[in-house]
Amino acid sequence: MGWGAGLLATLLLAGCAAGRVAPSAAGAAVASGQGSWVMLAPMPEPRQEVGVAAWAGRVYVAGGFRADGSISAAFDAYEIATDRWVPLAALPEPLHHPAAAALGGKVYVVGGYSAQGAVESLWEYDPATDRWQRRAPLPTARGALGAVALGDRLYAVGGDRGRSVAELAAYDPATDTWEELPPMRYPRDHLAVAVLDGHLLAAGGRNGRDFTLAVVEEYDPIARRWAERPPLPTGRSGIAGASVGGRVYVFGGEGNRAHPQGVFDNVEAYDPATQTWTALAPMPNPRHGLGAAVVGARVYLPGGATVEGFGATALNEAFDPPP
Repeated sequence: MGWGAGLLATLLLAGCAAGRVAPSAAGAAVASGQGSWVMLAPMPEPRQEVGVAAWAGRVYVAGGFRADGSISAAFDAYEIATDRWVPLAALPEPLHHPAAAALGGKVYVVGGYSAQGAVESLWEYDPATDRWQRRAPLPTARGALGAVALGDRLYAVGGDRGRSVAELAAYDPATDTWEELPPMRYPRDHLAVAVLDGHLLAAGGRNGRDFTLAVVEEYDPIARRWAERPPLPTGRSGIAGASVGGRVYVFGGEGNRAHPQGVFDNVEAYDPATQTWTALAPMPNPRHGLGAAVVGARVYLPGGATVEGFGATALNEAFDPPP
């Protein structure tokens, strides 16, 4: 998706006109044999198209769009033990659609868009000092990408810089360098990425023509090649992905023509042993533009939008996968 001023205004008006999905009651849980949901303390302010990562009992949320469409530099941490939010040192630059991941005791915010367009920046946050440090930039600028930590490296997957890209690059914190790797077969952005059995899984997304891609690709970092896997049962973009207990879970998204707000409540899990997808308990509050982070066996999903386009929310929910 491009982010010119005209499109931004159009989407903001569309999001406001469409209204918002009423949130579940605070603290309420929605449970079934297909997993369970619980409402947690809301974010300090509504934000969507955020970067989300977890480290040492905290879930970090970086940047995004505010409810008025302005770009945020906010960086907050949700403390799991106390169910409260803590404001931290702001991002050095306001960003929306960045990716985020934690590696080696640091939190990294990768790419995204500034007011001028896609950026190549990499920012490293040190939780011990509450300080940011600029690191080696991405080989190419891109926003709406995915990022995961795998082994001792940080991987940046796909994204957009006026067109969807299939690029894959790996960052080594020890040398502060990036390595460009074989690209995906399918260029896409607004996708979900997760680590599975030492491999990288990239699911769904959009490419400028199709906003509900179902394609799934798996990258083997040893063989350095991609392979297609069974597609998502529900193609969608603006999704979040997470890996728990040897399965990958994909949450939410937008582009749903069957929903009045244009969003998906779908939760689908991929089992590599059977190479099949399973539908699980839907989201109590359908969202897109959110992030996912895992602590223990629970998936935390803060922020996002409750309507297609713009409709930022402060919702903070968690999903407990079935045994």
